[in-house]
Amino acid sequence: MNILQQIQSELKAPKGQKNNFGNYSYRSAEDILSAVKPLLQKHEVSLIISDDIVGVEGRVYVKATATIYSSAKDCEILARSTGFAREALAKKGMDDAQITGSASSYARKYALNGLLCIDDTKDPDATNTHGKGEPSYKKKTQTLDGLI
Repeated sequence: MNILQQIQSELKAPKGQKNNFGNYSYRSAEDILSAVKPLLQKHEVSLIISDDIVGVEGRVYVKATATIYSSAKDCEILARSTGFAREALAKKGMDDAQITGSASSYARKYALNGLLCIDDTKDPDATNTHGKGEPSYKKKTQTLDGLI
């Protein structure tokens, strides 16, 4: 079993957050990172998450990339996954930086989900409208770029 498989099988990232309005539990990117950090140390690998801003048909998306590197001298890429989240055109009570930050958090969560094989199919977080029409942040795609 390779290191990524070991981390994926050992990882326990429960849905530790509660949305009282929508009455569901969910996990945040922070929850996932808290759960995976001890496993990264145990298996002597590093995880780096980066964001890029991507324009698609006049809309702005945050593209997050999560990459696991070996901690050996060469820092070999073991696996990489990307996630996208669309920025809202406007969000009441948020300035532009907060809107981008929220989209980044969503995109990072989905990049981590793909990389670490976390199933969110029962998580309505990405599609919940909170009673306000279309969701502010839509997951456009989630891909696992594969083992390298």
